[in-house]
Amino acid sequence: MSHPLIRLEGIRKVFAGDEIETHALDGIHLTIDYAEYVAIAGPSGCGKSTMLSILGLLDTPSDGKYWLNNRPVESLSVAERARTRNREIGFIFQSFNLIGDLSVYENVELPLTYMGMSGAERRTRVEQALERVGMGHRARHLPGQLSGGQQQRVAVARAVVTQPSILLADEPTGNLDSHNGEIVMQLLRELHQDGATICMVTHDPRYVQHATRTVHLFDGRIVLEDHLPQGEPAALGVVAQDR
Repeated sequence: MSHPLIRLEGIRKVFAGDEIETHALDGIHLTIDYAEYVAIAGPSGCGKSTMLSILGLLDTPSDGKYWLNNRPVESLSVAERARTRNREIGFIFQSFNLIGDLSVYENVELPLTYMGMSGAERRTRVEQALERVGMGHRARHLPGQLSGGQQQRVAVARAVVTQPSILLADEPTGNLDSHNGEIVMQLLRELHQDGATICMVTHDPRYVQHATRTVHLFDGRIVLEDHLPQGEPAALGVVAQDR
């Protein structure tokens, strides 16, 4: 591709209160290329989740420009933004965000129903996504019948089932123990090796090592970028187990 998947120029986000303004992001310039794995790191309150919300079209900047797939996001109508979120962006949240009264299968299928996809194609996509994360045998279970690690693996399946342009992961291991955290990180690494573009927010230095580039934020600004040298393997996780 001759253009990056994501380009941000001068992005600012200001939250106005009764007496004070909070500058969550202040002049962010960033590009993310196709098939990159970018980690956004920094202390609490530095603007990491705000940036991810803007990247995922869940929030709008106060100022600046954002291009997704070479299209200016500000030109999208409300309906086009919703359609773009559904088709081009996969979300993995810290709190899983699974619907408790839907089965694992139905949770993963839900984004596809909004796309107007046929039942046969939905079934194929869901089965493939669940098998990819090792959860095909739990398809008929409810989220409450699963461990935290299993729920996050289902959330990964839901994020990839639409075959999005980019996966956005917001502290995907934040509610997991170290073992299950490594399993989820290994899944993300395998997806990246298969060609997925990933942007992950994390405060854990162990998981930053999985990315090929790390963007460090402090007080709403990018203060440093680290690149993994070509040929140097990122930290490997453990082999996924059913826990």
